[in-house]
This record gives sequence, structure tokens and C-alpha cells, in this order.
Amino acid sequence: MKVLPFPCIRPIPERAAEAAALPYDVFDRAEAASYVAAHPGSFLAIDRPETQFPPDQDMYAPEVYERAAELLRERLDDHSYFPDPAMSYYLYELTQGGRSQTGLVGVCSVDEYDDGTIKKHENTRPEKELDRAAHIRALGCQTGPIFLTYRDEPVLSFILSTAKGATPLYDFTDDEGVRQRVWEVRRPESVEAIREMFGRVPCAYIADGHHRTASAMRVAHEMRAEAKAAGTYTGKEPFNYFLAVLFPASELTVLPYNRVVRDRAGLSARELCDAIADAGFAVEPASAPVEPEAPGVMGLYTDGSWWRLTAHDDIRTAAREAGPVEALDVSLLQERILGPVLGIDDPREDPRIAFVGGIRGTAELEGRAGSEGAAFTLFATTVDELMAVADAGLLMPPKSTWFEPKLRSGLFIHRIA
Repeated sequence: MKVLPFPCIRPIPERAAEAAALPYDVFDRAEAASYVAAHPGSFLAIDRPETQFPPDQDMYAPEVYERAAELLRERLDDHSYFPDPAMSYYLYELTQGGRSQTGLVGVCSVDEYDDGTIKKHENTRPEKELDRAAHIRALGCQTGPIFLTYRDEPVLSFILSTAKGATPLYDFTDDEGVRQRVWEVRRPESVEAIREMFGRVPCAYIADGHHRTASAMRVAHEMRAEAKAAGTYTGKEPFNYFLAVLFPASELTVLPYNRVVRDRAGLSARELCDAIADAGFAVEPASAPVEPEAPGVMGLYTDGSWWRLTAHDDIRTAAREAGPVEALDVSLLQERILGPVLGIDDPREDPRIAFVGGIRGTAELEGRAGSEGAAFTLFATTVDELMAVADAGLLMPPKSTWFEPKLRSGLFIHRIA
């Protein structure tokens, strides 16, 4: 596949720690406003420009996106950010809880997303695509890197590891305790070796960032059409590529994406447990929160108590035989319990269900479930399962994977216009 170096807009080293921000979509509106108020130098102010307006401002109005562009220009004008003209790759290392993962920052081909070389496993929502597309058009830049993964290539891993022998551009630990280090790779022979080795990687997979990817594709195709209409299109324009960080699959950490349902659909706690047993699960009381240690095991919290749910072998065998999507624990939960027992037929749209990343812990699940609801803990979907679904050209249920640590925005910007 094609992964290219690019001229990056990035913060000066003294401002990198202050600028780096969690992705725009991990915050709700109130959380984003509160964070930016406390961290005015954070890139989240640019990623979520409605934080610069009163709470009743239409967050999708043109003036909101224009404000994002103004903020980026201000940071370029005050030299807290600068355009590095070198055609470089970057190595981006994140270390959390004693575990490190290192990705290559570069730009990937829009055409390779279109032809399936870069594979997806989730659908996207049009309104979320339009928001980020408007953000990209206003700034003329892609600011949120797409999190890609690929099957390990030992030679490539060796080349990338040797490039980490130099002094890093950035080295800081953020508020979440994640140490982040970045190295620039700009020597022509190193750049060419990396480009050539990625040419041997057959495909990559979107781990996180389906909406950011879809938005980049939307803008790229719009700008292509405009350039072709003007007779200026060459195929070499920056908008033909999108910003990405590519990690070898073996280094990734996937946490479960748990579920909370607001009510028990009129069932008592005992009736809910009986219905789950009838759906093909062994239901056993648990003396502590259940954090599943194997596929087919789930936890249930309701009415102040925890229960261990274990799918019967025949249920799991039938699910595996049905296909890679049906074999996922998130699918088993949806098809056996959430849909038929609790009436959650469309988890993408039903306001009764919420999704909680595993990093937030079981105490939050208990609080959200309260006395009337039900929370479910899951064994984490694996990277191999993600790849199997994508290789089959299929889609996962919503919120099937939670990757940690999250990539930070604001360290790498790809100008496309």
C-alpha cells in the first residue's frame, strides 16, 4: 500500500504538551467547553470551535467553522505552530500502564480507501460526516489522524525501531498519564526505505476514526470534482491523501465496549435473569463486578447485584458457524438479549442504550444503570476479529471496539488546500 511522507504543520516543542488533545468525539458539548476553558491552548478549541461561543450557539453554523480557521491562523501567526516544509514521516509512541505502541505518521491514498486496500468495519452517520467535512473545508487541513493497523511486518518493525534512536521532537506525559514521544524521519534514505517497505504491506484496517475517514473522502472527492471542472486536476494534489497513524496489530490494546440500558423493559431483575437463561445462557450470581476473562462470558448488573452470564457451547458454536460478525460477543449480546429481551432493536438509534468504554470501569456502569436499568460487561473484541470482519467485507455492530490509548489531535496537521 501507499504511505507517503508529507510537509507537516505542527506545534513547536515547547507547546506540544499543551496543544495535544484527545479526539473531538470523546467529549460531549459540555465536557468540551469545560476542558477548553481550563486548557485554552489545547487543540480541542480548534477541533470543537463551538466552545468559543455561548452554549446556545448552533454548533454547525458557518461562523463556528470559520472561528476554527481563525484560531489555527492565530497559532501560526504567534509561532506556537509552524509549517515544516520537509517531506517527512513521524514516529508516534504512546506508553500507558507500562505498555507501548509505536505508529508511523504519514498520508494514505484516497484511492486505496475507495478500492478496499484500506478496509473499514463500521458504518458512519451522515450528519457526523458533514460536520467534520465542513471543519476540513474551513481549515483547508486535516487535523485528526486516522488510526490504522496492519499485520506485522518484522523488517518494517526493525526499520522503524532503529529510527527511534535519535532525540525525540516531543516527549511529555499528558493529564491521562500517557507518555507521548515523537520522532521526525526526514533523511532521504530512511524515508525511501519506509516507503518501499509499506509498499509490501497488502492492506490496512481502520481501527478508530471511521467518521474522520469518511469526511476526508467526502472532501477529497468534492475537491477533485472542482479541480477537474476547472481543468487543473493532476492527481498529485494533497487532498488525494489523508492523515493517518499506522500501528502493527501486535502492539494494540483493545478494551471492551460495554452497554447500559436505561430500563429493564418492564421486567423485574429476576424476570430479566430468567429471560436471559431462556436465551441460552447460564446465569450465576456474582459477589463482585464481572469483568469477563474469556469470549462467551458477560457480566450483568441490575437492581444492585452482579450476575455472570455464560453462553452455552451450542449457542457459541452456532454463532461461529454463522460468520465472523455473528461470532462476536457484541453480536451475541445484541441478538440474544438486547433485541429480543430488552427491545433494543436498533442500537444505533435507540435512546435507551448507552455505550461505555472499558477504561471507565464498572463503578460508572453501576451508576448509569441505577435501580431500574441494566449494564452489561463484555470480553474485548480482538484485533484478529476486527480484521476477519473487514476481510469478509462485513460490518461490526456499533461500538464494538475501544482502543487505548487514544491518538491525540494537534500534533500533526496535513494541509490539503
